[in-house]
Amino acid sequence: MLTDQIGKLSQPSEFLFNIEHSNGGLISFPVGIPIKNSKNEIIVAIGVSGSSVENDHKVASAGIEKF
Repeated sequence: MLTDQIGKLSQPSEFLFNIEHSNGGLISFPVGIPIKNSKNEIIVAIGVSGSSVENDHKVASAGIEKF
């Protein structure tokens, strides 16, 4: 899934609420984009963090286009 969905699912009353307390502490970043093969299987992902969500998404999307 796109990692921005984790933020939505980790809100109170959602399925992943309190996930940030697992595995010694997690931080979810909204710009992780999976790359799938022709069988719709995830083979790798590109994650970007360092600017605004919008800029990070542009960078990740550019990486996927080059893949």
